[in-house]
Amino acid sequence: LKAAEASYTNADYTTAASLYESLLTKNGPDFHLYYNLGNTYYRLKDVAKAMLNYERALRLNPGDRDTRFNLEICQAKTIDKIDPLGTFLVTRWFHRLGDSMNSNGWALTSLLCFLLLIASLTAYFFSRRSWLKKSGFYVGIVSLILCILSLIYASKTYQAAVYPDQAIIMAPTVTVKSSPDQSGTDLFSLHEGTKVTITNEIGSWNEIELQDGNVGWVPATSMEVI
Repeated sequence: LKAAEASYTNADYTTAASLYESLLTKNGPDFHLYYNLGNTYYRLKDVAKAMLNYERALRLNPGDRDTRFNLEICQAKTIDKIDPLGTFLVTRWFHRLGDSMNSNGWALTSLLCFLLLIASLTAYFFSRRSWLKKSGFYVGIVSLILCILSLIYASKTYQAAVYPDQAIIMAPTVTVKSSPDQSGTDLFSLHEGTKVTITNEIGSWNEIELQDGNVGWVPATSMEVI
C-alpha cells in the first residue's frame, strides 16, 4: 500500500494503478483501494476506469461525499449525455435515501428500530401512565415503519453488491444492436464511461437498458460490471 501511495505522490500513476489493482486482487474489495484507484485512473485521463472504481467504492460506502463528487466530475466528461426518465420527487428522495448507506448500515438501523419497537410495545402494554401508553403506541408505529423500510433497503443494497446488474462501457465506441448478434439492426452508439443496466445475457452478448429507457444488445466485452 505504501508503495502505491508513494508512486501516486511521485506522479507515477501507471505504477500506482498497477499496485492498487494487485492489492485489490490479493485482498478483495476495499473502499479506500477503489477510491484511490479511481483517483489514479482519473490522473491517467482514463475516465471510464475512474468511474468504474468510484462506482465500486460507492457500493461499499454509498454515503461518501468525496467519491460521489469525483464521480460527478467524471460523468461531466463523458460523451453520452443521457437524460433519465422523469420520476416523482418523492421517488428520487427514496432512492437517494437508500443510497446513503450500505447493507450493513441499513441492517444495523433495522435492528435499532426493532429494539425501539420492543421498548414501545412494552411501554404501551405494561405502563399504567396514559401519556406513556400513548407515546409507546405512536413511537411503536413509527418504529415498525422504519424497521420495515430499513429491511427493504438492506436487502436492496445487499442484492446490488452481491449480484451487480450495472456496468460501465469501457470500449471507446460500441454500436448497440437490436438483437444479440452482429447482423442485428444498428440502434445507436455509446461511448466509454456510460453507465448501463444489464437486463439479460445471451452467450457473449448483454442486453442493456439506459436511464432514458432505451434498450439494445452489446458485446459483453465492451463493458465491465460494477
